Amino acid sequence: MKLDHVVYFTSKSPVEVVEEQRKAGRRAIIGGKHEKWGTHNALLYVNNAYVEWLSVDRPEVAEQADHPLTRLLLHDLKEKDGWGTLCLSVTDIEQFNEDITNKGFATSGVLDAERRTASGELKKWKMLFVDQPVSDELPYPFFIEWETPEEIRFEQLRSEGALSPANEEMEIRDCVFAVEDPLRDTGEWAILLSRKVGDSNDIMIGDVRLRFIEHENGKNRLQEVVIR
Repeated sequence: MKLDHVVYFTSKSPVEVVEEQRKAGRRAIIGGKHEKWGTHNALLYVNNAYVEWLSVDRPEVAEQADHPLTRLLLHDLKEKDGWGTLCLSVTDIEQFNEDITNKGFATSGVLDAERRTASGELKKWKMLFVDQPVSDELPYPFFIEWETPEEIRFEQLRSEGALSPANEEMEIRDCVFAVEDPLRDTGEWAILLSRKVGDSNDIMIGDVRLRFIEHENGKNRLQEVVIR
């Protein structure tokens, strides 16, 4: 298991995001369209994961989509743009689904997913969500298994110029969650992910630290992503 990507919900289009990121000296790219969900994205690849800016492309499709991430996007954008959640990759998503179901977590079941890139290529993967109502409570991470192995995907990204040498010098190091009860949420995530809790309400996923800090009011959400 490793961090696959972090998701930022935005009202901006992928073109706007890419322009903003490139002005800031970071090479982001237009990802493409999730045609079944009415969404589209921009992407910033770094050495160990990537950032996804997710926005609504076709509201009439998004509002009818029975998809947990799309529902969370629509819920959060009613208030403002901001970090939404994160995704972890697993090597056998069917087995992982069985494992967490045995722990007592209800799930969406394994879902087929795809994205049409700007060049027309269709990228496919499988994904899995823990069942929970869309609300201001902290969403659990969701999970992904790509059709193409990561080593091959990243080599393709290098050859396409999406993962530049400068981008490869950057890594996502910390994901900070602002929650009402850090001890409770850290404990629940540790059970879900089969990880130990650190001394500071944190969990390590490979070389990335998930840290839970307390806030007094507002949504329980991913608050900060540290990239170095």
